[in-house]
Amino acid sequence: MSSNRGIVHIYASHNNTILLLTDLTGAETIAKSSGGEVVKAQHKEGSPYAAMKAAEIIADKARDKGITEVNVKVRGTGGNKSNSPGSGSEATIRSLTRNGLIIRAIENVTPIPHDGCRKKKKFRGKKK
Repeated sequence: MSSNRGIVHIYASHNNTILLLTDLTGAETIAKSSGGEVVKAQHKEGSPYAAMKAAEIIADKARDKGITEVNVKVRGTGGNKSNSPGSGSEATIRSLTRNGLIIRAIENVTPIPHDGCRKKKKFRGKKK
């Protein structure tokens, strides 16, 4: 790879954190990791610790490929569910910088509905 830049896509739900390192076009995957790879207990997949360890794996693979600068795209669950990213996103970004990657930009790419799907019954609210 000729360029020393890449994009880290972070999908941080409340149950898991998934990281994907791509080239600048976003078409070619260089490395991927998730919270489930680094912890044994399923209920800890979305924890900041699991996200931090997954970010270390991504940073190591990025250094092997010669990537030093990254753009970060953070995504929450979105849609008609929670728009806020999970607790793993902040720990991931902190861990990437600690492991020697320079972060150029952080962008929130959570999908937001423009009155699309109907919410679950308990979240629709009462009309008077």
